[in-house]
Amino acid sequence: MKAREKFASLDKCSYLGHLSTDRSFDVFNPSTGELLATLPDMGPAETRAAIDRAYAAQAGWSAMTARDRSDMLWRWHQLIVTHTDDLASILTAEMGKPLGEARSEVSHAAAYLQWYAEEANRNYGETISAPSTDRRMLVIKQPIGVIGAITPWNFPASMVARKISPALAAGCVIVLKPGEQTPLVAGAMFALAQEAGFPEGVVNLIYASEGGAVGSELCSNLKVRKISFTGSTEVGRLVMRQCSDQVKKVSLELGGNAPFIVFDDADVDAAVDGAIQAKFRNAGQTCVSTNRLYVQAGVHDEFAEKFTERVRGLSAGNGFNPEVAVGPLIDTHELAKIDAHIAGSVEKGGRIRCGGRRSRIGGTFFVPTVLTSMSAAMRIAQEETFGHVAPIFRFENAEQVVREANDTIYGLAAYFYSSNLKRIWRVAEALEYGMVGINTGRMSSEAAPFGGIKQSGIGREGSRHGLEDYLEMKYVCMGGI
Repeated sequence: MKAREKFASLDKCSYLGHLSTDRSFDVFNPSTGELLATLPDMGPAETRAAIDRAYAAQAGWSAMTARDRSDMLWRWHQLIVTHTDDLASILTAEMGKPLGEARSEVSHAAAYLQWYAEEANRNYGETISAPSTDRRMLVIKQPIGVIGAITPWNFPASMVARKISPALAAGCVIVLKPGEQTPLVAGAMFALAQEAGFPEGVVNLIYASEGGAVGSELCSNLKVRKISFTGSTEVGRLVMRQCSDQVKKVSLELGGNAPFIVFDDADVDAAVDGAIQAKFRNAGQTCVSTNRLYVQAGVHDEFAEKFTERVRGLSAGNGFNPEVAVGPLIDTHELAKIDAHIAGSVEKGGRIRCGGRRSRIGGTFFVPTVLTSMSAAMRIAQEETFGHVAPIFRFENAEQVVREANDTIYGLAAYFYSSNLKRIWRVAEALEYGMVGINTGRMSSEAAPFGGIKQSGIGREGSRHGLEDYLEMKYVCMGGI
């Protein structure tokens, strides 16, 4: 069955029955240009209607026992596991990533639902020793309320689950707007949520071709008590400004400029493996993708040679081809950004070791690229590329590389390879990032807190801390005991 037909079979759209609009927009396969679906194009009016529906459902959902909410999340988890292949096919069709990566993402989405199905039962309060014998003091934690969530196009399944599952586990209801380039897998997942038995109004989906008007309504509507946004730092700043008049709580997972550091005592072959994984997963279109590879002088040439040879073997193409390692870029905007970053680097002395050009198969495909002879003055050193271009910078000592790695407004993820235990501790503590991977190129897990510092965001997703982000703390003092 084609991905288009799989979407139609999973997405009954009955959860959109309360929303109507005469506007529509098309969703295309970035690899082939194929029309995948035509969806209702919603705006502020439809968003308000969804918020009203969620607000009406909030009291009933939060009054349910944690066990009942847990059971519903478990049922949704199981349905996603059952439909992994269908969801992965939809994901590959609308986003372009290789089918194996898509299956892995769907499994990751299911893992978040499983984790928070378990965490729903662990919303603990506390008691406090009172200053007098006639008082009792305690803290309870209650759901914030209606959540407005905005997810990006690059991980359209796992991002949805990562935001929705802790909110639902905490007792919140949600209105979610997925990325306009990749809304189909979210629609299929919401249809499965309905099949799992979630009450009317608890999960609400907004399809929209343009996020500004929908986002403004979510941020300004008094019935929405929190915004959870994943996307660029530029838009994250706008979300913060729009929420500030209401002092609305926000969780922001924003851009990154991840360094990947290889010290001269590292296992070079392992570092090459890790760098391939950290740079080329999802064609480099991940917020935690390494953007700058720093390699110490003693192993620079060996690493650059081995890494370049591996990259030359990565084929770009349609994600449904089992031999393809790298899919397309999501659109021509990202393609133009890669062109500009490479051209700017070459102008300032950078050397193209492989790739450096658009693919002959056309579309938004780009040949995986390695650059050397790089410097901090280049644009690529300061901006997030969001594509499969790997610039390698040479460094001399730990103090220098930590200073250069931290020289950015971003602070999401960092990676480094070393076998020196003293160095491992000191560098891990010195790097100004919310997440640090040591001797690994991949560290995301539903059990770990995901998020950044500086202008890479506020709050954490995943882990027990992710549940706390959807709860309000209430102090209760009882006198006359």
